[in-house]
Amino acid sequence: MSPNGSDRSPRRPMRRKLLQAMTAGLVLATATGCTWEDFPRLGMPTPTTEEAPRILSLWQGSWAAALAVGVLVWGLILWSAMFHRRSRTKVEIPPQTRYNMPIEALYTVVPIIIVSVLFYFTARDESKLLSLDKKPDVTVNVVGFQWSWCFNYVENVEGSTGNAKTDKNLDAIPNRFKDQFPADAGGVYTCGTPGERNPQTHNPGPTLWLPEGKTVRFILTSRDVIHSFWVVPFLMKQDVIPGHTNAFQVTPNKQGTFLGKCAELCGVDHSRMLFNVKVVSPERYEQHLKDLAKKGQTGYVPAGIEQTSHEKNRETNNL
Repeated sequence: MSPNGSDRSPRRPMRRKLLQAMTAGLVLATATGCTWEDFPRLGMPTPTTEEAPRILSLWQGSWAAALAVGVLVWGLILWSAMFHRRSRTKVEIPPQTRYNMPIEALYTVVPIIIVSVLFYFTARDESKLLSLDKKPDVTVNVVGFQWSWCFNYVENVEGSTGNAKTDKNLDAIPNRFKDQFPADAGGVYTCGTPGERNPQTHNPGPTLWLPEGKTVRFILTSRDVIHSFWVVPFLMKQDVIPGHTNAFQVTPNKQGTFLGKCAELCGVDHSRMLFNVKVVSPERYEQHLKDLAKKGQTGYVPAGIEQTSHEKNRETNNL
């Protein structure tokens, strides 16, 4: 019985609150609409390229490291709160630890090791993901502009004449990329508007077609401000910068229509800069390019702003 004559233990309200908190946490973890198969990806969509699992692995590893550090910190906090509380020890001020060199060295060295390990894996994967050593099967010049996207397919297409290496509309693209363009690639293009919708999914924005199993190089250029090209299930995005050409390549390995968006705040209608990526068989991809040529969408639309002096200097140094 408590000192005031009540049978209620002062610990019961605390236990009840702890039980309520644990129940709320369980509901929060199980009411997200995710299946058990989604949990290992930790919020990431299902990868649809050969390169995406590398990004997913880095994401999972970062979460594992963060969870390990979190468990250690939470454990120390709970241990201190439970075993050094005043009601248990009857000590107003517990013994203080000062100038303990082993402890100070520990909490200095351990964070350095954690950051170094994360830096190593990030640099390793970034270097691999941005590598352009392999010659691409398909090259697409992605042109960002306020408020949509254009896609220049740098291909030899029946019904389209020209040469991508000398086309004035592609002057913004550095020679190190042009050197790997197919010979006499007349090319075709498609341009979108924010109000356009994919005929199958009815998702807004233009549709970029890609062949399954082929290495695709994206050459990113902008006509106005900085945008960011992000195909969500590719788990990969890169900035589209005026006067500075970025590039990366992926190999789609799953057919379907996927969402894409601009991931850089680029102005008032940034939220409308959506697009779709449709991955199909190589045969359907080739047929789509022929269909664009039949519609008269031959040649290339202007790629964007001319290279800055810094980019031109980098181009010269790479020769």
